[in-house]
Amino acid sequence: MALMITDECINCDVCEPECPNGAISQGDEIYQIDPGKCTECVGHFDEPQCQQVCPVDCIPHDPGHQETREQLMEKFIRLTASK
Repeated sequence: MALMITDECINCDVCEPECPNGAISQGDEIYQIDPGKCTECVGHFDEPQCQQVCPVDCIPHDPGHQETREQLMEKFIRLTASK
């Protein structure tokens, strides 16, 4: 399951540099997560790094993008194959 950033985001800028896949970017009003790049840090870390550093706890799972750990690992392999 990909993650999402809710409107509780305070634009503190700490999540973006923590994302190993470059899935987080500044949106029109708040940061946003590209579900096509989000692997919940599977393949990189044991826990999603953006959730670990978020001071307002505004990065839940995105119910619109449900994926298994195996699917997240496949996405990680696809994303890193071109690097």
